[in-house]
Amino acid sequence: MISRKNIKLISFTLLLVAAALFAVGCSGKAAQNRNAQAAATPSVVQVSTTTAIVRQLPRFFEATGSLAADEQTDVAPAVGGKVVAVGVDLGSFVQRGAVLVRLDDRDARIRLEQAQAQVTQQQAAVRQAEARIGLRPGQAFDPTNVPDVKSARVALELANKQMARFDRLIETGDVSRSAYDQQRAQRDQLQHQYEVALEQARQNYAAVETARAAVTSAQTQIDSARKAITDAVIAAPISGYVSDRQADLGEYVSPSSKVVTIVRTNPLRVRIDIPEQSVGSIQTGQSVNVTVSAFPDRTFMGRIARISPNVTATSRTLTVEAEVENPDNALKPGQFATVRIQQPQTAPAVLVPARAVKTEGTSSSVFVIKNGRAEQRVVQLGQSEGDLVEIKTGLAADESVATSNIEQLQDGMAVTQ
Repeated sequence: MISRKNIKLISFTLLLVAAALFAVGCSGKAAQNRNAQAAATPSVVQVSTTTAIVRQLPRFFEATGSLAADEQTDVAPAVGGKVVAVGVDLGSFVQRGAVLVRLDDRDARIRLEQAQAQVTQQQAAVRQAEARIGLRPGQAFDPTNVPDVKSARVALELANKQMARFDRLIETGDVSRSAYDQQRAQRDQLQHQYEVALEQARQNYAAVETARAAVTSAQTQIDSARKAITDAVIAAPISGYVSDRQADLGEYVSPSSKVVTIVRTNPLRVRIDIPEQSVGSIQTGQSVNVTVSAFPDRTFMGRIARISPNVTATSRTLTVEAEVENPDNALKPGQFATVRIQQPQTAPAVLVPARAVKTEGTSSSVFVIKNGRAEQRVVQLGQSEGDLVEIKTGLAADESVATSNIEQLQDGMAVTQ
Protein backbone atom coordinates (compact mmCIF):
# COMPACT_ATOMS: atom_id res chain seq x y z
CA MET A 1 0.00 0.00 0.00
CA ILE A 2 1.07 3.55 -0.76
CA SER A 3 1.89 5.38 2.33
CA ARG A 4 0.28 8.63 3.20
CA LYS A 5 3.62 10.34 2.79
CA ASN A 6 3.96 9.18 -0.78
CA ILE A 7 0.44 10.26 -1.61
CA LYS A 8 1.22 13.78 -0.48
CA LEU A 9 4.40 13.81 -2.62
CA ILE A 10 2.53 12.71 -5.72
CA SER A 11 -0.20 15.26 -5.16
CA PHE A 12 2.36 18.04 -4.80
CA THR A 13 4.08 16.97 -8.01
CA LEU A 14 0.81 16.97 -9.95
CA LEU A 15 0.07 20.40 -8.63
CA LEU A 16 3.42 21.72 -9.85
CA VAL A 17 2.86 20.22 -13.35
CA ALA A 18 -0.60 21.79 -13.59
CA ALA A 19 0.81 25.17 -12.56
CA ALA A 20 3.53 24.89 -15.20
CA LEU A 21 1.03 23.99 -17.93
CA PHE A 22 -1.14 26.93 -16.95
CA ALA A 23 1.84 29.29 -17.12
CA VAL A 24 2.78 28.02 -20.56
CA GLY A 25 -0.78 28.41 -21.82
CA CYS A 26 -0.94 31.96 -20.56
CA SER A 27 2.39 32.81 -22.21
CA GLY A 28 1.24 31.40 -25.61
CA LYS A 29 -1.97 33.37 -25.49
CA ALA A 30 -0.03 36.55 -24.73
CA ALA A 31 2.25 35.92 -27.73
CA GLN A 32 -0.75 35.37 -29.98
CA ASN A 33 -2.24 38.60 -28.74
CA ARG A 34 0.99 40.45 -29.49
CA ASN A 35 1.18 38.95 -33.02
CA ALA A 36 -2.41 39.84 -33.74
CA GLN A 37 -1.78 43.37 -32.50
CA ALA A 38 1.30 43.63 -34.72
CA ALA A 39 -0.68 42.36 -37.74
CA ALA A 40 -3.39 44.90 -37.10
CA THR A 41 -0.79 47.69 -37.23
CA PRO A 42 0.56 48.01 -40.92
CA SER A 43 4.30 48.56 -41.48
CA VAL A 44 5.49 51.91 -42.86
CA VAL A 45 7.71 51.96 -46.01
CA GLN A 46 9.99 54.89 -46.74
CA VAL A 47 9.80 56.02 -50.39
CA SER A 48 11.02 58.76 -52.67
CA THR A 49 8.44 60.51 -54.82
CA THR A 50 8.24 62.65 -57.93
CA THR A 51 5.46 64.52 -59.62
CA ALA A 52 4.19 63.38 -63.03
CA ILE A 53 5.10 65.98 -65.62
CA VAL A 54 3.21 67.05 -68.73
CA ARG A 55 4.92 68.18 -71.94
CA GLN A 56 4.85 67.82 -75.69
CA LEU A 57 6.41 64.56 -76.77
CA PRO A 58 7.76 64.03 -80.27
CA ARG A 59 5.67 61.34 -81.94
CA PHE A 60 7.20 58.75 -84.24
CA PHE A 61 6.02 55.93 -86.45
CA GLU A 62 8.57 53.12 -86.34
CA ALA A 63 9.25 50.60 -89.09
CA THR A 64 12.15 48.50 -90.35
CA GLY A 65 13.78 48.08 -93.74
CA SER A 66 17.05 47.44 -95.56
CA LEU A 67 19.42 50.17 -96.70
CA ALA A 68 20.14 50.35 -100.42
CA ALA A 69 22.51 52.41 -102.57
CA ASP A 70 21.06 55.64 -103.92
CA GLU A 71 22.43 54.72 -107.34
CA GLN A 72 24.21 51.63 -108.69
CA THR A 73 25.70 51.15 -112.13
CA ASP A 74 27.35 48.18 -113.82
CA VAL A 75 30.03 49.69 -116.09
CA ALA A 76 30.66 47.98 -119.44
CA PRO A 77 32.98 49.05 -122.29
CA ALA A 78 31.61 50.63 -125.46
CA VAL A 79 34.09 48.61 -127.54
CA GLY A 80 35.77 45.28 -127.15
CA GLY A 81 39.47 44.97 -126.44
CA LYS A 82 42.27 43.68 -124.28
CA VAL A 83 42.62 45.14 -120.77
CA VAL A 84 46.02 46.85 -120.45
CA ALA A 85 45.46 48.75 -117.17
CA VAL A 86 43.11 48.58 -114.17
CA GLY A 87 42.91 51.70 -111.98
CA VAL A 88 40.57 50.61 -109.17
CA ASP A 89 39.90 47.77 -106.80
CA LEU A 90 37.15 46.62 -104.47
CA GLY A 91 36.25 49.40 -102.02
CA SER A 92 37.97 52.17 -103.99
CA PHE A 93 36.24 55.55 -104.04
CA VAL A 94 36.13 57.10 -107.51
CA GLN A 95 35.04 60.50 -108.76
CA ARG A 96 32.91 60.79 -111.83
CA GLY A 97 35.18 60.66 -114.90
CA ALA A 98 38.00 58.79 -113.15
CA VAL A 99 39.70 56.07 -115.22
CA LEU A 100 38.55 52.60 -114.22
CA VAL A 101 40.02 50.41 -116.98
CA ARG A 102 42.11 51.01 -120.12
CA LEU A 103 41.86 48.86 -123.24
CA ASP A 104 44.46 48.37 -125.98
CA ASP A 105 43.86 51.21 -128.52
CA ARG A 106 46.67 50.53 -131.03
CA ASP A 107 44.31 49.43 -133.82
CA ALA A 108 42.19 52.54 -133.32
CA ARG A 109 45.29 54.77 -133.56
CA ILE A 110 46.34 53.09 -136.81
CA ARG A 111 42.87 53.68 -138.24
CA LEU A 112 43.10 57.31 -137.13
CA GLU A 113 46.38 57.83 -138.99
CA GLN A 114 44.94 56.23 -142.12
CA ALA A 115 41.83 58.38 -141.96
CA GLN A 116 43.89 61.54 -141.47
CA ALA A 117 45.99 60.69 -144.54
CA GLN A 118 42.83 60.06 -146.54
CA VAL A 119 41.43 63.45 -145.50
CA THR A 120 44.62 65.17 -146.63
CA GLN A 121 44.44 63.42 -149.99
CA GLN A 122 40.80 64.27 -150.55
CA GLN A 123 41.32 67.90 -149.56
CA ALA A 124 44.02 68.16 -152.26
CA ALA A 125 41.56 66.71 -154.78
CA VAL A 126 39.02 69.37 -153.77
CA ARG A 127 41.51 72.15 -154.34
CA GLN A 128 42.39 70.80 -157.79
CA ALA A 129 38.74 70.52 -158.79
CA GLU A 130 38.06 74.07 -157.58
CA ALA A 131 41.07 75.39 -159.50
CA ARG A 132 39.76 73.93 -162.74
CA ILE A 133 36.70 76.14 -162.53
CA GLY A 134 38.46 79.08 -160.89
CA LEU A 135 36.54 78.66 -157.62
CA ARG A 136 38.15 80.12 -154.52
CA PRO A 137 37.64 78.52 -151.05
CA GLY A 138 34.36 79.68 -149.59
CA GLN A 139 33.14 81.20 -152.86
CA ALA A 140 29.63 80.35 -154.11
CA PHE A 141 29.55 78.59 -157.46
CA ASP A 142 28.30 80.56 -160.52
CA PRO A 143 28.96 78.83 -163.85
CA THR A 144 28.98 82.16 -165.72
CA ASN A 145 32.06 83.19 -163.67
CA VAL A 146 34.13 80.24 -164.88
CA PRO A 147 36.98 81.62 -167.13
CA ASP A 148 36.19 79.33 -170.09
CA VAL A 149 32.53 80.27 -169.88
CA LYS A 150 33.41 83.96 -169.69
CA SER A 151 35.57 83.72 -172.83
CA ALA A 152 32.87 81.87 -174.72
CA ARG A 153 30.28 84.40 -173.64
CA VAL A 154 32.41 87.37 -174.78
CA ALA A 155 32.95 85.74 -178.18
CA LEU A 156 29.24 85.02 -178.46
CA GLU A 157 28.25 88.57 -177.54
CA LEU A 158 30.64 89.93 -180.15
CA ALA A 159 29.22 87.57 -182.76
CA ASN A 160 25.68 88.65 -181.89
CA LYS A 161 26.60 92.31 -182.37
CA GLN A 162 28.26 91.50 -185.68
CA MET A 163 25.18 89.57 -186.73
CA ALA A 164 22.98 92.55 -185.94
CA ARG A 165 25.05 94.74 -188.31
CA PHE A 166 24.84 92.10 -191.03
CA ASP A 167 21.06 92.06 -190.62
CA ARG A 168 20.92 95.77 -191.49
CA LEU A 169 23.45 95.46 -194.37
CA ILE A 170 21.64 92.57 -196.00
CA GLU A 171 18.49 94.68 -196.14
CA THR A 172 20.32 97.54 -197.94
CA GLY A 173 22.23 95.15 -200.23
CA ASP A 174 25.62 96.26 -198.87
CA VAL A 175 26.64 92.69 -198.04
CA SER A 176 26.31 89.53 -200.02
CA ARG A 177 24.10 86.63 -199.02
CA SER A 178 27.09 84.31 -198.75
CA ALA A 179 28.87 86.66 -196.33
CA TYR A 180 25.66 86.95 -194.31
CA ASP A 181 25.26 83.17 -194.12
CA GLN A 182 28.89 82.77 -193.12
CA GLN A 183 28.45 85.23 -190.27
CA ARG A 184 25.31 83.46 -189.07
CA ALA A 185 27.10 80.09 -189.05
CA GLN A 186 29.96 81.57 -187.04
CA ARG A 187 27.51 83.03 -184.52
CA ASP A 188 25.72 79.69 -184.15
CA GLN A 189 29.03 77.91 -183.58
CA LEU A 190 29.98 80.35 -180.85
CA GLN A 191 26.53 79.83 -179.25
CA HIS A 192 27.18 76.10 -179.15
CA GLN A 193 30.66 76.61 -177.70
CA TYR A 194 29.17 78.79 -174.97
CA GLU A 195 26.62 76.14 -174.05
CA VAL A 196 29.29 73.44 -174.02
CA ALA A 197 31.44 75.60 -171.74
CA LEU A 198 28.50 76.04 -169.33
CA GLU A 199 27.87 72.30 -169.23
CA GLN A 200 31.55 71.58 -168.69
CA ALA A 201 31.66 74.08 -165.82
CA ARG A 202 28.68 72.39 -164.18
CA GLN A 203 30.33 68.99 -164.58
CA ASN A 204 33.56 70.30 -163.08
CA TYR A 205 31.61 71.68 -160.12
CA ALA A 206 29.98 68.27 -159.65
CA ALA A 207 33.52 66.89 -159.39
CA VAL A 208 34.21 69.48 -156.69
CA GLU A 209 31.16 68.35 -154.74
CA THR A 210 32.22 64.73 -155.11
CA ALA A 211 35.68 65.57 -153.78
CA ARG A 212 34.15 67.48 -150.88
CA ALA A 213 31.91 64.50 -150.04
CA ALA A 214 35.00 62.29 -150.03
CA VAL A 215 36.60 64.69 -147.52
CA THR A 216 33.50 64.49 -145.32
CA SER A 217 33.55 60.70 -145.48
CA ALA A 218 37.22 60.60 -144.57
CA GLN A 219 36.58 63.03 -141.72
CA THR A 220 33.90 60.66 -140.44
CA GLN A 221 36.50 57.92 -140.35
CA ILE A 222 38.72 60.20 -138.29
CA ASP A 223 35.88 60.84 -135.83
CA SER A 224 35.18 57.12 -135.63
CA ALA A 225 38.83 56.33 -134.93
CA ARG A 226 39.06 59.06 -132.31
CA LYS A 227 35.91 57.74 -130.62
CA ALA A 228 37.39 54.25 -130.57
CA ILE A 229 40.48 55.67 -128.84
CA THR A 230 38.29 57.51 -126.33
CA ASP A 231 36.13 54.43 -125.75
CA ALA A 232 39.24 52.43 -124.91
CA VAL A 233 39.36 54.44 -121.68
CA ILE A 234 36.48 53.25 -119.43
CA ALA A 235 35.61 56.08 -117.04
CA ALA A 236 33.35 56.20 -113.99
CA PRO A 237 29.87 57.49 -114.93
CA ILE A 238 29.11 58.47 -111.30
CA SER A 239 31.01 59.19 -108.11
CA GLY A 240 30.90 56.35 -105.61
CA TYR A 241 32.54 53.22 -104.24
CA VAL A 242 33.59 50.17 -106.24
CA SER A 243 31.47 47.28 -104.97
CA ASP A 244 32.74 44.77 -107.52
CA ARG A 245 35.58 44.61 -110.06
CA GLN A 246 35.38 41.90 -112.71
CA ALA A 247 38.08 42.97 -115.19
CA ASP A 248 41.65 41.70 -114.82
CA LEU A 249 44.84 42.71 -116.59
CA GLY A 250 45.28 40.96 -119.93
CA GLU A 251 41.65 39.84 -120.14
CA TYR A 252 39.64 40.43 -123.31
CA VAL A 253 36.33 42.20 -122.66
CA SER A 254 33.39 42.85 -124.95
CA PRO A 255 30.63 45.47 -124.86
CA SER A 256 28.46 42.93 -123.03
CA SER A 257 31.09 42.41 -120.32
CA LYS A 258 30.61 44.06 -116.93
CA VAL A 259 34.00 45.35 -115.76
CA VAL A 260 33.18 47.38 -112.61
CA THR A 261 30.16 48.00 -110.38
CA ILE A 262 29.92 51.40 -108.68
CA VAL A 263 27.47 52.36 -105.93
CA ARG A 264 26.71 55.82 -104.62
CA THR A 265 26.28 55.63 -100.85
CA ASN A 266 25.40 59.20 -99.94
CA PRO A 267 22.55 59.40 -99.54
CA LEU A 268 21.33 55.87 -99.01
CA ARG A 269 17.77 54.73 -99.60
CA VAL A 270 15.55 52.75 -97.26
CA ARG A 271 12.13 51.41 -98.22
CA ILE A 272 9.49 50.78 -95.56
CA ASP A 273 5.80 49.88 -95.50
CA ILE A 274 3.32 52.16 -93.72
CA PRO A 275 0.03 50.71 -92.39
CA GLU A 276 -3.06 51.99 -94.13
CA GLN A 277 -4.33 53.81 -91.02
CA SER A 278 -1.14 55.94 -90.88
CA VAL A 279 -1.12 56.96 -94.54
CA GLY A 280 -2.65 60.37 -93.83
CA SER A 281 0.28 61.43 -91.65
CA ILE A 282 2.99 60.66 -94.25
CA GLN A 283 4.15 63.23 -96.77
CA THR A 284 7.17 63.97 -98.94
CA GLY A 285 9.92 65.90 -97.17
CA GLN A 286 8.99 64.60 -93.73
CA SER A 287 11.95 64.04 -91.38
CA VAL A 288 13.04 60.53 -90.41
CA ASN A 289 15.55 59.12 -87.91
CA VAL A 290 17.43 55.94 -88.76
CA THR A 291 19.34 53.61 -86.42
CA VAL A 292 21.29 50.43 -87.10
CA SER A 293 22.60 47.76 -84.76
CA ALA A 294 26.20 48.50 -85.76
CA PHE A 295 25.93 51.99 -84.23
CA PRO A 296 23.42 51.71 -81.34
CA ASP A 297 24.32 55.14 -79.92
CA ARG A 298 24.10 57.03 -83.21
CA THR A 299 21.11 58.40 -85.10
CA PHE A 300 21.20 59.16 -88.81
CA MET A 301 18.95 61.83 -90.30
CA GLY A 302 16.92 61.60 -93.47
CA ARG A 303 13.69 62.60 -95.17
CA ILE A 304 10.80 61.03 -97.05
CA ALA A 305 11.74 61.28 -100.73
CA ARG A 306 9.21 59.12 -102.57
CA ILE A 307 5.74 57.77 -101.79
CA SER A 308 4.02 55.01 -103.73
CA PRO A 309 0.78 56.17 -105.40
CA ASN A 310 -1.18 53.12 -104.24
CA VAL A 311 -1.74 50.93 -101.18
CA THR A 312 -0.81 47.27 -101.60
CA ALA A 313 -4.04 45.29 -101.69
CA THR A 314 -2.71 42.17 -99.94
CA SER A 315 -0.87 43.80 -97.02
CA ARG A 316 -2.88 47.06 -96.87
CA THR A 317 0.35 49.03 -96.60
CA LEU A 318 1.84 52.00 -98.41
CA THR A 319 5.42 51.78 -99.64
CA VAL A 320 7.54 54.79 -98.72
CA GLU A 321 11.18 55.46 -99.66
CA ALA A 322 13.41 57.70 -97.56
CA GLU A 323 16.85 59.15 -98.28
CA VAL A 324 19.34 58.90 -95.41
CA GLU A 325 22.39 61.17 -95.13
CA ASN A 326 25.63 59.15 -95.01
CA PRO A 327 28.49 61.68 -95.37
CA ASP A 328 31.15 59.53 -93.68
CA ASN A 329 30.08 56.28 -95.35
CA ALA A 330 29.38 54.68 -91.98
CA LEU A 331 26.18 53.05 -93.25
CA LYS A 332 26.45 50.26 -95.80
CA PRO A 333 23.95 49.11 -98.42
CA GLY A 334 22.20 45.98 -97.24
CA GLN A 335 22.21 46.85 -93.52
CA PHE A 336 18.99 46.33 -91.58
CA ALA A 337 17.71 49.67 -90.25
CA THR A 338 15.00 50.94 -87.91
CA VAL A 339 13.26 54.01 -89.26
CA ARG A 340 11.32 56.47 -87.09
CA ILE A 341 9.08 58.92 -88.91
CA GLN A 342 8.14 62.02 -86.97
CA GLN A 343 4.39 62.48 -86.65
CA PRO A 344 2.35 65.69 -86.17
CA GLN A 345 2.09 67.01 -82.61
CA THR A 346 -0.79 65.69 -80.50
CA ALA A 347 -2.01 66.42 -76.95
CA PRO A 348 0.73 66.76 -74.28
CA ALA A 349 1.92 63.51 -72.69
CA VAL A 350 2.04 62.55 -68.99
CA LEU A 351 5.55 61.32 -68.10
CA VAL A 352 7.08 59.62 -65.05
CA PRO A 353 10.51 58.09 -64.46
CA ALA A 354 10.77 54.53 -65.74
CA ARG A 355 11.80 53.37 -62.24
CA ALA A 356 8.37 54.37 -60.95
CA VAL A 357 6.68 51.67 -63.05
CA LYS A 358 6.16 48.21 -61.54
CA THR A 359 5.74 45.48 -64.13
CA GLU A 360 4.18 42.12 -63.32
CA GLY A 361 3.80 39.92 -66.38
CA THR A 362 1.97 42.01 -68.99
CA SER A 363 0.53 44.42 -66.42
CA SER A 364 2.15 47.73 -65.47
CA SER A 365 1.28 49.90 -62.48
CA VAL A 366 2.47 52.88 -60.46
CA PHE A 367 1.93 53.80 -56.80
CA VAL A 368 0.30 57.19 -56.32
CA ILE A 369 1.16 58.69 -52.93
CA LYS A 370 -1.78 60.43 -51.23
CA ASN A 371 -2.23 61.30 -47.56
CA GLY A 372 0.66 59.13 -46.44
CA ARG A 373 -0.55 56.01 -48.22
CA ALA A 374 0.27 54.25 -51.49
CA GLU A 375 -2.51 53.79 -54.04
CA GLN A 376 -1.70 51.24 -56.74
CA ARG A 377 -2.88 52.22 -60.24
CA VAL A 378 -2.83 50.01 -63.33
CA VAL A 379 -1.53 52.13 -66.22
CA GLN A 380 -1.05 51.90 -69.99
CA LEU A 381 2.46 52.77 -71.13
CA GLY A 382 3.36 54.78 -74.23
CA GLN A 383 6.70 55.62 -75.83
CA SER A 384 9.92 56.19 -73.92
CA GLU A 385 11.83 59.45 -73.86
CA GLY A 386 15.24 59.02 -72.26
CA ASP A 387 14.69 57.79 -68.66
CA LEU A 388 11.04 58.84 -68.77
CA VAL A 389 8.08 56.80 -69.92
CA GLU A 390 4.71 58.00 -71.14
CA ILE A 391 1.60 57.07 -69.14
CA LYS A 392 -1.34 56.99 -71.53
CA THR A 393 -4.04 56.07 -69.01
CA GLY A 394 -4.31 55.64 -65.22
CA LEU A 395 -2.44 58.73 -64.05
CA ALA A 396 -3.23 62.42 -64.08
CA ALA A 397 -0.83 65.33 -64.33
CA ASP A 398 0.76 66.61 -61.12
CA GLU A 399 0.05 63.42 -59.14
CA SER A 400 2.94 62.15 -57.02
CA VAL A 401 4.27 58.65 -57.63
CA ALA A 402 6.74 56.55 -55.68
CA THR A 403 10.13 56.10 -57.32
CA SER A 404 11.90 53.89 -54.75
CA ASN A 405 11.11 50.70 -52.81
CA ILE A 406 8.14 50.08 -55.10
CA GLU A 407 8.67 46.30 -54.84
CA GLN A 408 7.84 46.55 -51.10
CA LEU A 409 4.67 48.56 -51.63
CA GLN A 410 1.13 47.29 -51.65
CA ASP A 411 -2.14 49.06 -52.27
CA GLY A 412 -3.14 51.06 -49.19
CA MET A 413 0.21 50.69 -47.40
CA ALA A 414 1.40 53.55 -45.22
CA VAL A 415 4.49 55.34 -46.47
CA THR A 416 6.84 57.99 -45.30
CA GLN A 417 8.86 60.29 -47.50
